[in-house]
Amino acid sequence: MVKKTNAGGFEEKLAKLEAIVGKLEDESTPIEESLSLFEEGVSISRELSVKLEEVKRKIEVLRKDAEGKLKLEAFEEEEDK
Repeated sequence: MVKKTNAGGFEEKLAKLEAIVGKLEDESTPIEESLSLFEEGVSISRELSVKLEEVKRKIEVLRKDAEGKLKLEAFEEEEDK
């Protein structure tokens, strides 16, 4: 089961994730603690991903149609070609 980390906003959660990664990179961190940190990091990462998707869906951009008139469209990420 994935536990939710409800405290703090996006930036705080991102900072927490960065701190977890730092501890995981430290070879002196015991394996039991590393496993717990990894699970917490995965949970935070999933929450941040969901939040980013929510924000992405809310973004709208102005684009010109064929007649040169501005119209609102949902934001769509351009794919690399």
